[in-house]
Amino acid sequence: MTIRFLKTKAVLSGNCTVEEAEDLVQWLVNHPKAEVNMREVTHLHTASLQAIAAAGNRISALPDDPFCAQALQRLGRA
Repeated sequence: MTIRFLKTKAVLSGNCTVEEAEDLVQWLVNHPKAEVNMREVTHLHTASLQAIAAAGNRISALPDDPFCAQALQRLGRA
């Protein structure tokens, strides 16, 4: 996965693996008003999903994959 950490947004793309989950959650916790753009995500490891769920940030764009999108919509922040 590639994570681009911008000023007010984390942009995730490709295959979101367990290796990036810790960096992601740390950034989201340190940027509580930041959004998560996941439009280009092709696979989401459950650790990354848990990181996003734990942080509570708004999801600005859901992935095209229906399964990933549905799981993220259940968080109620998309």
